[in-house]
Amino acid sequence: MKTRALLAVFCVAGVAAGADYPPAASYTCYRAEGPIRVDGRLNESSWVKAPRSNPFVDIVTGRPAWHDTRVALIWDDRYLYFGYTIEEPYVQATLTERDSKIYIENDVEMFIAGKDAYYELELNARNTVYEVFWIWKDIYKPGSPYFGVPEFDVKSHTMMTLSGVGGHIHPRGERWGFLDWDLPRLKTAVFVDGTLNNAKDRDRGWTVELAVPWQGLKWLADGRALPPRAGDVWRVDCSRFQKFGPDGKPMEGSAGWTWNRHGHYDSHIPETFTRVRFSAEKVGRE
Repeated sequence: MKTRALLAVFCVAGVAAGADYPPAASYTCYRAEGPIRVDGRLNESSWVKAPRSNPFVDIVTGRPAWHDTRVALIWDDRYLYFGYTIEEPYVQATLTERDSKIYIENDVEMFIAGKDAYYELELNARNTVYEVFWIWKDIYKPGSPYFGVPEFDVKSHTMMTLSGVGGHIHPRGERWGFLDWDLPRLKTAVFVDGTLNNAKDRDRGWTVELAVPWQGLKWLADGRALPPRAGDVWRVDCSRFQKFGPDGKPMEGSAGWTWNRHGHYDSHIPETFTRVRFSAEKVGRE
């Protein structure tokens, strides 16, 4: 979760300005046409043929970002794959310990939402992962699929509570964040096209490849098939947070760029997440 100076702070009081959020983007996710090697290079034919998102935009205003960032998705029977292309003339990352506060550096992020919970992943250019599983408090009670499950026991796990970010309060209120939850069999990789942490030269950027196992998403399926059936729609958000400015120097806050505008400096608004429709057609065939 973000704790970015000035721009993003945890909110403990206040009222959301209704639920009139910007419209979500739509994307069709096609099947991979062959095996995917998760190495961060995005050079398989499936990635070449996969449709890219539009360039990410400012999370609040929707204005263009100063560096180009896009994402593509493909899937097979075992995994949902994400491929990010990230323009960055000064690629920088220092944190190497899993679940470090990746959000204090340049990072890319991914969210997958179910009806009553969602998954957050952040990654820096050293391929260091930060994960949280979020459950809305209004559903965390007897009869919920999460209540009484050992891996979601609020008394025995490292937790945080969130109601909103950057001055925004979500109308649904607070949610529990399980900070020590890891998505089983997740695969991640990064390729840096340049020299990491060297401000004396100019880099082209970095690419990120994620393989999210379908079985690891069972807590978000809400009765849907895993892998999905043709026509199924999932809510997914992809974003980038930029701690360093166009000149490679640290900024006081962080710029936030997302697949589509959220209207608030808050990544945690599932209503704004892109609607990803799954197609049974192989990539490039439709």
